[in-house]
Amino acid sequence: MTSFAILEDFINNKMRMSHIYQPVFIKQLLIDNGRSTLKDIATSFLSYDKSQNEYYEHITKTMPSKILQKHGIISKDKQVYSLSDEYSKLSTEEVEKLISLCDDKIDTYLDTRKDTFNHRRMNSEAIAGSIRYEILKRSSGRCEACGISSDERAIDIDHIVPKSKGGSNDKSNLQALCYKCNRQKRDTDDTDFRGSKKVL
Repeated sequence: MTSFAILEDFINNKMRMSHIYQPVFIKQLLIDNGRSTLKDIATSFLSYDKSQNEYYEHITKTMPSKILQKHGIISKDKQVYSLSDEYSKLSTEEVEKLISLCDDKIDTYLDTRKDTFNHRRMNSEAIAGSIRYEILKRSSGRCEACGISSDERAIDIDHIVPKSKGGSNDKSNLQALCYKCNRQKRDTDDTDFRGSKKVL
């Protein structure tokens, strides 16, 4: 059998799927001429995960876009964001310089705050984006323990009864905590902070 025939037979007849991982894995290797990095393959899985897209769509709408609109940097028309008109005539060199400045800001922040995304690693089983959205909506985008706004600190979804103690992903067992409160709580107790802070 040719290499094409072997792969075709495996995909059509031998692949037993409990998820999309195998065909996405093979597809990415084919796109990359037979050799892909771990990061590229993981990124290809992520491209199919609508729950993560929904999460970052919510972040986009609630955190950076409000601040950037307030400062007149961007405008919004329905689901489309644009740089404000006065920035539409930037030269290629100016665009490259501004991108470099953004990269510097990102790198500096990540270097000084290495735990920025650690709160996302605490639970390997992703909570569906629609459920995440409902919890954040219920809390008005605020930490239910300390009251800080999502404009000031990333808000995570916490299991009231920890997963390690049998807690479920049901909405009744979830609350919105900023990453600092969530990290401090860890899986040490089942404190329910819902309603402890007045939602502004």
